Amino acid sequence: MKDMDDIAGLMKAIGTRAKAASATLAFAAPEVKTKALETAADTVWARRDDIMAANAKDMAFGREKGLTPAMLDRLLLDEARIASIVAALRDVAAQDDPVGHVMSEWDRPNGLHIQRVRTPLGVIGVIYESRPNVTADAGALCLKAGNAVILRGGSESFHSSGAIHACLVAGLKAVGLPEDAIQLVPTRDRAAVQEMLTMVESIDVIVPRGGKGLVGLVQREARVPVFAHLEGIVHIYIDKAADFDKALRIVVNAKTRRTGICGAMECLLVHRDLADTLGRDLVQALLDKGVDVRTDATLGVIDGTTPATEADWGHEYLDSICAAKVVDDLDAAIAHIQRYSSSHTDAIVTEDDAAAATFFQRIDSAILMRNSSTQFADGGEFGMGGEIGIATGKMHARGPVGAEQLTSFKYLVTSDGAVRS
Repeated sequence: MKDMDDIAGLMKAIGTRAKAASATLAFAAPEVKTKALETAADTVWARRDDIMAANAKDMAFGREKGLTPAMLDRLLLDEARIASIVAALRDVAAQDDPVGHVMSEWDRPNGLHIQRVRTPLGVIGVIYESRPNVTADAGALCLKAGNAVILRGGSESFHSSGAIHACLVAGLKAVGLPEDAIQLVPTRDRAAVQEMLTMVESIDVIVPRGGKGLVGLVQREARVPVFAHLEGIVHIYIDKAADFDKALRIVVNAKTRRTGICGAMECLLVHRDLADTLGRDLVQALLDKGVDVRTDATLGVIDGTTPATEADWGHEYLDSICAAKVVDDLDAAIAHIQRYSSSHTDAIVTEDDAAAATFFQRIDSAILMRNSSTQFADGGEFGMGGEIGIATGKMHARGPVGAEQLTSFKYLVTSDGAVRS
């Protein structure tokens, strides 16, 4: 290992080892990768006390840094959350292996038989902030897809990520796969991030997972291709044909279940016909849950609300705060979302099929929902076992990035001696 003071040398060595490991992983047997993940899951559970002890150090560090309660919640690992990490690892292990899957095949009059087959991307660099479970999710999904991965977690989750990473390495060792297949950058120095962004010779794709500042930095400065996970400016529009009980359940859950995740509702839009009925009930329900609701003038007559400013529209709070606004109709809701959305997740609550169809057709976010809490915007909830992030761009991967999205493809062409005339 290079001296920690030589960040460039350290990262070059990590990249070289990752590249070598990716060559082995590309043809690793599915059952071997599955066994590695199952062993990693067992190890995480067996070492849960050690992981929680490491997390306690990170929580103390986070408090000293002045992290908000919502950010501390993202960082926290208790036994229930470790059980969720274990479950996610086992879910990924149980999935079909995407590598080698024949996506399509056809015959040509010229005698060629052509197959388009899934193949690993190679080496993936994942740069993430405070959530330590990303260490497990990213490591598992990259391994399942036959990729080596370089993980650079946030400074706040340094100890937790290290403890989880050690469990993943134990899984690799148990089946004889190269330990360098899943590497964790062993320093908090931000220079390591800068190095990763330019490691075009060893990293094939960068996946940033974090706030607007991190993602913006990566997009501006990366020379390596990027799967962007932008901020979650999540809207829920309550249509005039909404079911009142569904709307109450959905909105309260979408905002308050966990306020610090990217699928949390940040802006509530209410049809004008419902402003004095369901709209008031929704705002009051949020206030009763301790949410700071920043409203327009129409909803601002409700005691306890805060007047919204222009900055509140299109803002990702990741906290117990949301904006709320009355709109004239479906068209006005769509126009607001098109202006302020980050193309992550947006939802409509309605019993009107035509309204839902129009919403789905005209909003171009990665995830669109009807009559569902936006807290479901998660690869695990989509049956992917986990996710590296929610890609909000339009190239290659979009929405939850699971194992299948971490592959590319190649063409396999065979014939019986065909030559071109």
